[in-house]
Amino acid sequence: MLAVSDRLIEAAVFVLLGIFFDFFDGLVARLLKVQSELGKQLDSLADMVTSGVVPGIVMYQLLLKVTTENSFNTSFLEKTETMLWDVSIFQSIQFLPFAGLLLTLAAAYRLANFNIDERQTSSFIGLPTPAMTLFILSLPLILAYGDSISVNNLILNKYSLLIITFVFSILMNAEIPLFSLKFKNFSLKNNAIEIFFVALSIALIIILKIIAIPVIILSYILISIVKNTIAKK
Repeated sequence: MLAVSDRLIEAAVFVLLGIFFDFFDGLVARLLKVQSELGKQLDSLADMVTSGVVPGIVMYQLLLKVTTENSFNTSFLEKTETMLWDVSIFQSIQFLPFAGLLLTLAAAYRLANFNIDERQTSSFIGLPTPAMTLFILSLPLILAYGDSISVNNLILNKYSLLIITFVFSILMNAEIPLFSLKFKNFSLKNNAIEIFFVALSIALIIILKIIAIPVIILSYILISIVKNTIAKK
């Protein structure tokens, strides 16, 4: 509801809480020995909202900002007052922003596929929906709290936003193996990549602050690709 109301900062806060609980719910279920197939399905249904519907609406709102000065609701209501059921009402609707909902469709497909893909027990194939969501939700946070004019201009560009939408929709369903941050033991050797990524993420946050979020997600993808290349060799 916050995302629909264009209160993107507040929406981002709740999404971060959702991702936090999503990361630890499996751990708690295993500790309490209550993990089940039902829990697996409920987890995906919750992810569909937090990491599917919300990022799609946020991208819609960002695209709307760069394509029109008026909000969708205002122009729609003004038009309906004088032209109820008139075909010309569609002249007041900006259709380009709806491209942002492609993220929602791609997330739905990934989450459904994830539950039947037995290869993704200890790692991922395709970008996890929470990672995509963190990238998308970081954009309004950067606009609000970032201090780089060039980065803000890049975000407030419809072509940049469309490219981000299409690329991340593809990445979620691409056959790209990505490592998981779920540590199975305390071995430094077996968790070298994960530990390196966590350390890199902390360093990026210290240096880049809020801009670090999308950089961390891109680093996650790049490190996974490098890891896969080394493993094949």
